[in-house]
Amino acid sequence: MANDHIWRQIEQLLAGATQHVVLIAPFIKKEVFRAALGAIPARVEEIRCVTRWSVAEVAAGVSDPEIAEIAEADGRARIELCHNLHAKLYIADDRCLHGSANLTGRATGRVPDANIELLLETDAGHPEVQRVLEAIETTCVPASVDLARQIREQADLLQTDDDAPKVLIAGQDRILGHWLPETRNPERLYRVYTGRHRNIGGHVLAGVLRDLAHLDVPPGLSEQAFGETVLAGLRSMPEIRRLFQVGTLNMDDAKRELAASRACTEEQAQRAVETIAQWLHYFAEVHLVPVGPWEIRQGREIK
Repeated sequence: MANDHIWRQIEQLLAGATQHVVLIAPFIKKEVFRAALGAIPARVEEIRCVTRWSVAEVAAGVSDPEIAEIAEADGRARIELCHNLHAKLYIADDRCLHGSANLTGRATGRVPDANIELLLETDAGHPEVQRVLEAIETTCVPASVDLARQIREQADLLQTDDDAPKVLIAGQDRILGHWLPETRNPERLYRVYTGRHRNIGGHVLAGVLRDLAHLDVPPGLSEQAFGETVLAGLRSMPEIRRLFQVGTLNMDDAKRELAASRACTEEQAQRAVETIAQWLHYFAEVHLVPVGPWEIRQGREIK
């Protein structure tokens, strides 16, 4: 291939490994991952792969969770997930390539219309390389074949949804600013997140998946950590920031602000405020108080 210079760099690096290999890239496609494993000599028994899986990104086709099955079949590789990963590092023993290229066909030049990419060689002990490895160590979580299948299932469902958020520049665009919670039953969120959605109707399930995609929740969280992440997403909404600043939020004020800032109808704003109140009641210690216009207040309700 005329444009596979990046792939030849990676292949040459991996072929020279004798002890261990580390593959770090946000986006990894299964064909390139399989080729990378094939380039690593059989004598290398320790292969670590760090990537990230987002349902929206998988639905957009920029990453394949099926690499977990390939790793399991290979027997030497383990997959770990780092949700805020953007670095690209390829390490073989004490050698390292770093730069812009993911492990995808277009990034490596293994398919036509290749990207313009750059990889430079440095020592694996370089302080900046070590800093990135240490940062990954504090945030990464192990992946599994079951989790990979769950992510794929949700991505396939999201892919058929015309109203689903679109990845315009993969991994760079934050879509939370335009998001309003849809599902009226926030207890469904964690059930769907963990793949337990068999008894949820298709229309409702689509709304829950859109909520999860907009929130961009990392995979593999415990229920407590999941709730904390959702609450952080709610806290970022300017229309309800007052609640967390002064402890109360007038529902009519929130409705007017939503109608103005999101260009929605009064009816849509009313429904959105009611839904937000349900989420806050479920994920945070707040309660509704009927004083004139209803208010949301922090803290448990005193009976």
